[in-house]
Parts: sequence; C-alpha cells; structure tokens
Amino acid sequence: MTSPAATVRVAGGQGFWGDWLEAPYRQVTGGPVDYLMMDYLAEVTMSILQKQKSRDPARGYATDFVTQMERILPTTVKRGIKVTANAGGVNPRACAMAVADVARRLGLGGKLTIGVVTGDDLLGRLDGLLARGHALKNLDTGRPLRDVRDRVLSANAYLGAAPVVEALQRGAQVVITGRVTDTGLTLGPLMHAFGWAPDAWDRIAAGTVAGHIIECGAQCSGGNCLKDWKRIPDMANIGYPIVEARPDGTFDLIKHPATGGRIDVASVTEQLVYEMGDPGEYITPDGVADFTTIQLTQAGQDRVRVSGIKGKPATDKLKVSIAFFYGYKAIGTLVYAWPDALEKARAADRILRQRLKDLGLLFEAIHTEFLGANATHGPLALQDVDVAALPEVQLRIGVRARDEKPVDRFTREIAPLILNGPPSVTGFAGGRPKPEEIVAYWPALIDKRMVQPAVELIQA
Repeated sequence: MTSPAATVRVAGGQGFWGDWLEAPYRQVTGGPVDYLMMDYLAEVTMSILQKQKSRDPARGYATDFVTQMERILPTTVKRGIKVTANAGGVNPRACAMAVADVARRLGLGGKLTIGVVTGDDLLGRLDGLLARGHALKNLDTGRPLRDVRDRVLSANAYLGAAPVVEALQRGAQVVITGRVTDTGLTLGPLMHAFGWAPDAWDRIAAGTVAGHIIECGAQCSGGNCLKDWKRIPDMANIGYPIVEARPDGTFDLIKHPATGGRIDVASVTEQLVYEMGDPGEYITPDGVADFTTIQLTQAGQDRVRVSGIKGKPATDKLKVSIAFFYGYKAIGTLVYAWPDALEKARAADRILRQRLKDLGLLFEAIHTEFLGANATHGPLALQDVDVAALPEVQLRIGVRARDEKPVDRFTREIAPLILNGPPSVTGFAGGRPKPEEIVAYWPALIDKRMVQPAVELIQA
C-alpha cells in the first residue's frame, strides 16, 4: 500500500450547469492539480434531465460536460489529473459512454477508465417504497408523497462520497455520477488519496467543508463577493478555487498564479454561509460538519488556511430530492419611461389586474415587481427617493394557476396595454409570454438501507 500524499490539490471547475466554459480548461492547464471537481446539479435540474430522458433514452445528462471533456481530456490524461463530476444527472451511464466515444476520437482508446456511479434514482421504485411504509413526507409541510404521487417527475437520493471513493480505488480516472452531493465530489478524492476512514469524523467534516467552499466555483475566489467588490482585480480573468489539502484535514484555499479574483478570509466566509442552516450541524450523507469550529487564517496573498474543523457521526437517513408537476405560470414585462415612470407602471398593473378580474380568471397568485424602483429591496427602496425623477421602470408581473387556461389568457392581456394603457411604453420585444409548466420541489428523507449505490467501470 502506498503512503498518503503530502498534499492533494482538488480544483473546482464548475459551480452549476451553465457556469463559465473556460474554467475547467484553465484549471487543468494553469498549474499543478491532482483532481478536477465539476458540479452540475441543482434540485430543478434533475426534473429537466428526467424530461429529456423520457423523450430520448440516450439523454438525461449535462451535455456541456461531454464538450468540456473533449477539450481537456488530452491534458488530464497526460498529466494524470482525475475528474469527478455529477454531470450524469439521471443517466450517468449514457454520459460515460459519450465521454468514452470522445476519448476514442481523440486517440485515447485504452488509456481511460471511467467510473459510473448509479443507485440514486428512485423514480422507478417509488410505488414499492410507499407500499413498504416509506411515506417520504415533505420536510417542510409533513405531507406524505402520496398526495402528489401521480405528478412526480423525478426522485433522487443524495449519495455521498463512498461510491466516488470506490470508483477511484478501482482505477477510474474520470468518475461520473448522478445525484451525488456537491461536497462528495471533493471529499471522495481526499478520502481516496489520504486513506481516510469513513468514520474519521473530523477529517470527513474537513473534506466536506473543503467541498462546500469550492462547490460554487469562483463564488469563493472573488465572484459574487460583496466585501470591497470594486477592488477585486481582473474579474474577466477570474481564477477558480483550488483546495490544497493535507492528511490531517487542514487545507488551504488557493488559485492559479496570474489569474484574477481574490481569495481572502472575507470571500471564503461569504461562501461558507451559502445555503447555511444550523451552522453547528451541516448534515451530509458522509457525516455532520460543525461549521462553528472552522478557523480561517490569511496565510499569504490569495491563500486562506482552514483548520480546526470538528465533525460528528453521519445520520441513518439520506435526503431525497423529488420534483413534481404543480401547474402553470407566465411572466410578462413592460418598460415605462420618464416622466412619472413608476406611476405609469403602477397604473398599468392596476388596469391589468382589473381586466383579469373582470374576465373571471382564477389564479393562485399574481405577483408584481417594479424593476428600477422596488424589485430588489421592496418598500425600503423608495425611502428618501424622488420617485418622479426615476428615468425608467420595468413592470414585471407574473401569475400562477393549477390550470393552463387562465395563464394563457393572462399572456394575451399584456400586449394590449402597449396602445390602450399608460403612455411611454417599450420593452415588449419577443412577443407575448408563453405559459410554462411549474416544477415544484419536495424534499424528503429515506432510510439509508433503502438506497444501494453501484459502481461500474467503462473502458474507453
């Protein structure tokens, strides 16, 4: 057995499906890294991918990932950089086969082993689980899943790092998963590289925190950073984060030299509190991290040292992300110009609401925002403001209903305001809005014993 490495570098390459396309290439070419972690999945993403798969059994994964791999595979194979990504969505094997095809086209046939992690998709097992007494109650409302079972679009358990570790131990150079936690994509490589035991709770917590910090890409290295944001350098060339980890669970946050952005205690802290519940119990499938024990130290320019992290044993449950069809919505906009821009927009809102009422249309909700006046900060935005001087205001109004018919009629009532409503209106390019299906989120818990991850290896 080889001894653990002195340090391991895990680079964050994507923070969501749609993140900067240049980031993965820059991460693997800009300096030494051992792993590239790419996070693609959000709750609503799974339902979108499930719809794609229902229309085409060969789809259901983040196609951008395959394009990215075509660009970076020659480098990762040459330099021995391993890749972990949850880009497999609801069809990890199809994603892996697409990457294998790319590898062969690049002349890398026989040089690449791809690990495929499955077992998270529970959609086909829901009826059996419900029949066995697993109610999958909504964590927010307590309602049983049976209430919406006929409208469920996707159901995926959040797997942890264990199957990622298994794939790496079996020789995978690229690990493609379905709904593995964002943090597990970083924790897995660290557990594999350092030989951490699954019950080494402090180290598991440290790896979890490391994964949490880089899971949103450049959000921890100067992107979307509030503190002193005007002085963050060279944002057009922003450097994505890298975890430089040690076997004892301490690690540094760094980025490649000659890149923009900034890594300091403030930027890392802002990311740490992202999606934060109880800071003392950040629960993942792998363990529980106590964020109140995290110590941050500025250890140099664009280098933050993270230490002191304590962990607690994992729970006996997994979170399940369920998406279901809820109804329909539509959103329309009109822009009103000075003078009296806000007054005109408010008048248009009253007129439209009255017309919808007169038509007898029933909506669950009608929501109006006045962009340029109060959309971001609400009523507080208009304090001590000369409302009459506002140069322009965008009326943004949306409706929601269980049935499509009233929503469709709403979309036909906006355009007439251009000629028969308040004056000085623009911003209606693109035609009338169209009704959209609403995909709602249903969080639940399930006994870990009911979910069995599986790992398969595919040779390119």
